[in-house]
Amino acid sequence: MSLLARYLFREVTLYVLFTLAGLLGLYTFFDLITELSSLGKGGYRLIDALIYVLLQIPSNGYELMPIAALIGGIFALAALSGQSELTVMRASGVSIRRLLLWLLGIGIVYGALTVALGEYVAPAAKRMANQYRLSATKAMLVGEFRSGVWVKDGKQIINISEMLPDLTILGIRIYEFGDGLTLTRMLEGDEGSYIDEGNWQLRGARETRFAAQDGGVKVQAMPQTTWQTQVSPEMLAVLLVEPAQMSARALYSYIDHLSSNRQKTSRYELALWGKLFYPLACISMLVIALPFSQTQRRSSGTGLKLFAGIIVGLSFHFLNRIVIYLGELKNWPPPLVVSIPTVLFMLVALVMLWRQEKR
Repeated sequence: MSLLARYLFREVTLYVLFTLAGLLGLYTFFDLITELSSLGKGGYRLIDALIYVLLQIPSNGYELMPIAALIGGIFALAALSGQSELTVMRASGVSIRRLLLWLLGIGIVYGALTVALGEYVAPAAKRMANQYRLSATKAMLVGEFRSGVWVKDGKQIINISEMLPDLTILGIRIYEFGDGLTLTRMLEGDEGSYIDEGNWQLRGARETRFAAQDGGVKVQAMPQTTWQTQVSPEMLAVLLVEPAQMSARALYSYIDHLSSNRQKTSRYELALWGKLFYPLACISMLVIALPFSQTQRRSSGTGLKLFAGIIVGLSFHFLNRIVIYLGELKNWPPPLVVSIPTVLFMLVALVMLWRQEKR
């Protein structure tokens, strides 16, 4: 890497990190304001709200990385242009093509960082945040292991292997304890659905009762039975990471599972392809930042460029959401749907550069 390329990388990275920190601070503040309304529910304290909000930072960072790359890139390139450093680079023989290649390289670095956040950090942090908030607000002990989700509800300890998108639960085991933590009853069910507040209907159920006096065991099979608990679908749903927040590996595995059971997979396929294309958005955003730096050369116009960059970033964010929603509604091919915003904005940037150079 040449001296100029390293200098450009340092300047862009400095502004991108500064922008990302500012956006994360803003998002964290608004998340905390939202959580203040839940204080006092089930012993939910301010420190709990702070921990929950802090655990949201990796997920917010993943979503904001392309926007931070765009705004930070515009800041950096506008500053270089305002100080005539870009003009000196061009006069010394650095072409637009070379600048573009340098920015593509920087975008690849941010894309790799986005992949790391989306695959390893954000899903785990989001799940921890949801579990922590549920435990704090519902006064229940919650944990997740390879055997599924475990919840403590009063004298019941509940294990649920899986929850489907329609909120049907599979592989249910309920352990009920009496005085002295003695196991008195075990209820198992193949699947269950929510009836109304405090009641679930279990199908393919088996009840095992343990007699404390003589140590006898009574087993009874039931086609269906009612299970009473404070556990609700909303409480279990927060333990499940939304498709957009799952890692690509988890999405691929779950799509294979749904396909094997002949269930609809379009929502998860869109999320998977979105995961594959989202890091490319960082490259696209930095390419878009370059044409802005080529305008208004006599005055830096940083404020106007920044405003335009924010508008472009928000447009990308909303367009991305709209096309995914339409793709899921119309059953469009997932690769086509998720590639539209990134490819469209990249083409717009290249056309702008071509027109500027043509002048």
